[in-house]
Amino acid sequence: MDISALIPAFGGFAWTIFFFVVALSVIVAIHEYGHYIVGRWSGIQADVFSIGFGPVIWSRMDKRGTRWQIAALPFGGYVKFAGDANAASGKDEAAMADVQSDPAALRRTMHGAPLWARAATVAAGPVFNFALSILVFAAVGFTVGVPRDPLTVGEIRPLPAAVQELQTGDVVLEINGAPVPSIADEGYRELMDNLPAEPILDYTVERDGSRRVVQGPYLRPPLINTVAPRSAALAAGLETGDVITAVNDAPVFAFGQLVVAVEGSDGAALDLTVWRDGETLQKQLTPKRVDEPQPEGGFATQWRIGVSSANAFEPASESPGLGAAVTGGVAQTWRIITGSISGLGHMITGAISTCNLSGPIGIAQVSGTMASQGVQSFVWFIAVLSTAVGLLNLFPIPALDGGHLVFYAYEAVTGKPPSDGALRVLMAVGLTLVLSLMIFALGNDLFCP
Repeated sequence: MDISALIPAFGGFAWTIFFFVVALSVIVAIHEYGHYIVGRWSGIQADVFSIGFGPVIWSRMDKRGTRWQIAALPFGGYVKFAGDANAASGKDEAAMADVQSDPAALRRTMHGAPLWARAATVAAGPVFNFALSILVFAAVGFTVGVPRDPLTVGEIRPLPAAVQELQTGDVVLEINGAPVPSIADEGYRELMDNLPAEPILDYTVERDGSRRVVQGPYLRPPLINTVAPRSAALAAGLETGDVITAVNDAPVFAFGQLVVAVEGSDGAALDLTVWRDGETLQKQLTPKRVDEPQPEGGFATQWRIGVSSANAFEPASESPGLGAAVTGGVAQTWRIITGSISGLGHMITGAISTCNLSGPIGIAQVSGTMASQGVQSFVWFIAVLSTAVGLLNLFPIPALDGGHLVFYAYEAVTGKPPSDGALRVLMAVGLTLVLSLMIFALGNDLFCP
């Protein structure tokens, strides 16, 4: 299913908000359910489970005494556990006085539960966010599969006026006489990066049990595989499947040539000739400075237009197996965590621009863009955002889950929780930090290029 077919005006404000709310609601529901279910397992009573804030538009009381509700402002959510002071009214205070005199009832409150139960309940929110990400990444890897080894031709992608003698099912043995290593070998990447700069290559393939040499296009043409949200390419109207055939009237047949032209532009506007479904279009765009994480660590700043490339053919794939898919999901989640921490550190030290930090407007724009690129892209984005939300909540800032865990660690060491006065001050500081961060990120959305 292609969600873009449901969007009458690409990038429309209403659809952007809709998909943002969908993504955020899924992530919040998983996060809060983690708090709820682990609290329930730990013997803590949940009075309210809410998706959204403000006036309640739907609610239902379950047999355990928890009111499940959806509120009018769908930009967050919460679980109110028994004894939560932040929701106490005069009636609640009277009820709490009764609870204090009943050890069994006190045990079912957040404040009366053992330290381990409170810590597990608080930590469960971010943990469930990470679990959602791992599950999504693993499911995508399992269903989409990994390239078959040795390299095998799958679907042939349409290209403009290219010699194409490759066929689906061909096993690629050599390219211009160079043996194709196993996809898992480092030599495979080296071969791909050092292909002869020729528009037509000789492919030695195994077909129907026999070995033959056929001709095909350059393996990595300037064929757009994905368009990045908030990128120059998106603003110019480039789409997945477009083939860039010329930059400033200079023909290009390899994606590497496009990269060189963009990096050498020094930010000047580029005129692109684009082939799309048999038609030739003219597009103009201006590359943006982008801070990119490097495999060896750190970041490099380059001029980019915001597209990724695809092979001239879709490699045939096979299922990696459940174990390998889960391992890949864990690895992908860990890469996002470490990359986010590294990026934040580089922003703090000034090594990269603080414009890399997006606020709600930027996230909403990305939600709409990813949804327009299909279900898989949108679900993948939800998983990425879920990891980011889980990580953010673990920061040791009062008012966030990480801040509460710091309080519990203090209680574990000293044998008593921080004083009420200290908690009030620390919570005020934490809320100020969180609001300041939100305002700063919102400013980035409005004023960063």
